[in-house]
Amino acid sequence: MKQKYELEYSINSSTKVLFNRLSTPGGLAEWFADDVNLRGSVFTFIWEQTESLAELIQRKENKYIRFHWCSDEEEDTYFEFRLNQDELTGDVSVIITDFAEEDEKEDAIDLWDSQISELKHVIGL
Repeated sequence: MKQKYELEYSINSSTKVLFNRLSTPGGLAEWFADDVNLRGSVFTFIWEQTESLAELIQRKENKYIRFHWCSDEEEDTYFEFRLNQDELTGDVSVIITDFAEEDEKEDAIDLWDSQISELKHVIGL
């Protein structure tokens, strides 16, 4: 059974700019996948020659977006990008919630680290 985990990354950017990169096919294609297509509520993520489909489950403008991998048999798993802005400092962070098997968790975290590094690069940080 997969376990839920959360990762938080501080990203010095506006929530509007970030949300666009986290929620639109064009924005996601800049850092998360080689290409992204959207049909209805289903996003097709393309890496090299592999396609993975994810359904958009929930979305709140400039706050969070949640997807479920269509190939995942565990119904209650998802991956989510949530934006958090500190009221005092104005600092923005991206909180990623995801699920992984215990023996795959470390690799999954490494992958998110590298993806977020790419996101920061695309934004110009």
